Amino acid sequence: MTDGTRGQATVDRAESGQGGAGHRPAAVRRAILIGSRAEPWIRGLVLAALGLLLGLLMLLHAKIPNRPGNLGSLVETFLPWSGLGIAVLLAGALRRRSASATAALLLPVVVWVHLFGGRFADRSHPGADLTVAGHNVGAANPDPAGTARDLAASGADVLALEELTPQATGTYEKELAKTYPYHVVLGTVGLWSRLPLSDTRPIDIMNYGPLAETIPAGEKTAPNRALRTTVTTNRGPLAVYVAHLGSVRVNPRAGFWTASRNIGVQALGRAVAAEKITRVVLLGDLNGTVDDRALAAVTGQLRSAQDAAGDGFGFTWPASFPVVRADEILVRGVEPDSSWVLPATGSDHLPVAAGISW
Repeated sequence: MTDGTRGQATVDRAESGQGGAGHRPAAVRRAILIGSRAEPWIRGLVLAALGLLLGLLMLLHAKIPNRPGNLGSLVETFLPWSGLGIAVLLAGALRRRSASATAALLLPVVVWVHLFGGRFADRSHPGADLTVAGHNVGAANPDPAGTARDLAASGADVLALEELTPQATGTYEKELAKTYPYHVVLGTVGLWSRLPLSDTRPIDIMNYGPLAETIPAGEKTAPNRALRTTVTTNRGPLAVYVAHLGSVRVNPRAGFWTASRNIGVQALGRAVAAEKITRVVLLGDLNGTVDDRALAAVTGQLRSAQDAAGDGFGFTWPASFPVVRADEILVRGVEPDSSWVLPATGSDHLPVAAGISW
């Protein structure tokens, strides 16, 4: 065999993966060769920078200032959707065949999994003593009777409704009377119960603190958007709060406008802090999420049933394509056993329910 023939045979064995441990298959050798080149690491540096910025944004979201325009609250409201940014950047990195951009995405991936990965585990367990549910039924709901029947069939022992209108309240009272012998309505919120109610009173969530004076007249909301009552159970009294906090909106002039809601948060937090009954449940449309720092006056005292015993994010608004969990069940002194989102009704919100135990 000539020297040229022997050399060719050596190359053939290497390409086919034959030979000793020092020889690698051709595909592996090509991948190592590409990775060792400088080009994949200097390609896509802008994508790599964006990936690192996204990771830092998620990691340090609590440090984002809320002025101007409540930017920190806006980021925290939609923080779970930062995962979409990871997917977009990954697609760009693969298209550009950028090793640096792909490696940079490790930071946002790790941070996102740390923040939200646990929410995909089923944290529920059986044995609830009481089932509670809440629903913003929607002022423009075209079928309040159908909504009432759906809610009555949910199996809830205690049912809170928000955004009641004078025209629809009678319909809800009529349709729910058979299932819930006890109920109270104050303004635009109400509570229906299989168990007796007592010590019901309104909570003024629109005229609390100096910030209330800064709300323009056109932005002020209807009074009586929150109430507190006592549900008498065979395990003792349960304080139940129903609330519909002020609306928020995003516009170029004010940014993320939350003044009306934030006033209600402070007033509601003050009421909960003064509550003498140790077992408390809050059902309501908070017009924000528990991740938003602006709700700390409430979320610092109560915990989310969804976070404790739910499965997934439990988004509730808008009903056609939910992107945030604006409707919450928060508890103190009782144990959440399960939490879930009920099927859509005629409202633009989805109902929520939770099982709780003493």
